[in-house]
Amino acid sequence: MAGEPQGDCLFCKIVQGEVPATLVRATETTLAFRDINPQAPTHVLVIPRLHYPDAASLAAAAPSVAADVLREAGEVAADEKLDGQGYRIVFNTGAGAGQTVFHAHAHVLGGRGLNWPPG
Repeated sequence: MAGEPQGDCLFCKIVQGEVPATLVRATETTLAFRDINPQAPTHVLVIPRLHYPDAASLAAAAPSVAADVLREAGEVAADEKLDGQGYRIVFNTGAGAGQTVFHAHAHVLGGRGLNWPPG
């Protein structure tokens, strides 16, 4: 059920302290931690503590928490000194878009040129 911890979800296990992660920031509603397979010099994931399968379901069910995720993404960028040079916030939704963990999360990427389109 959305909002409830899922026993098979990697990010729920990180929230519950069952799986280690390199934490960058933590709030009452969010966690931010370094991606284990970084795609840029700075690659931090910002997740809601509550389980929602993707960003759209999070925004529909808990818009204030979705706003918290975006706010924390900006704070991560500032902490990582990316705010002056530019950074990207990415939400992948669905396997076809590259989502591999089905718990809503924002990727904060920076520290190198991020021309669009990627790849």
